Amino acid sequence: MLGRKRKDPNAPRKVRFKTIRDAYSLSKKQYSFVLLRCLAVFAPLWGLGIGIGAFFGRPGYAAFLTFPLAFLGAFFYFTRLAGNAAYASIEGQPGAGASVLMSIRKGWTITPAVNVNKNQDMVHRAVGKAGVVLVGEGGHGLRSLLMDEKRKMERFAPGVPIHELVVGNGEDQVSVRKLQKRMKKFPKKLSTVQVRELRARLKSVGGLNIPLPKGPMPKNMRMPKPR
Repeated sequence: MLGRKRKDPNAPRKVRFKTIRDAYSLSKKQYSFVLLRCLAVFAPLWGLGIGIGAFFGRPGYAAFLTFPLAFLGAFFYFTRLAGNAAYASIEGQPGAGASVLMSIRKGWTITPAVNVNKNQDMVHRAVGKAGVVLVGEGGHGLRSLLMDEKRKMERFAPGVPIHELVVGNGEDQVSVRKLQKRMKKFPKKLSTVQVRELRARLKSVGGLNIPLPKGPMPKNMRMPKPR
């Protein structure tokens, strides 16, 4: 029809290239010689493949077969660098925990900054099959914020499991880098129907509109899988 814009067939490819470019720029801010580091992974892998092929008298064939494998190894290393750089770029910033939580692709509904004080201590809420997880980040005023939010959840969602996490590098805290892994460890207690009902019940208990760290987690870049 007239007036309708045609879809660009190259759009997905452009998005992928932009994502890689953004990830490279982010990595370069945290690490020196990013390309050389990746090459240092690629070259030995490819060389090993060629060497094995030469042992069997087929070096050219082995080079052809192992090139994509070596490239994948180097690219995987690059994604690890980019992911670690993403974490490093937000560590210590207010709202860093919320940025990591909101990058979780499925299983949780995240409401950032449901409770904040003037010192920028804040509590985020995650709702999933494990129940409600209150994730706090900040200083000395954080404990009272968590207690207030826990009482609120007990009032709005009686009987639902409520967990608490504090983001940080101190004792009994969870670092930004390990937050996703820790969220996966909670045992699943609720059914899909119960989670849906819980989300609807807590919908009226929204969060606050505050700025979160910008740019640390490119939308189309996967976070590194926690070890």
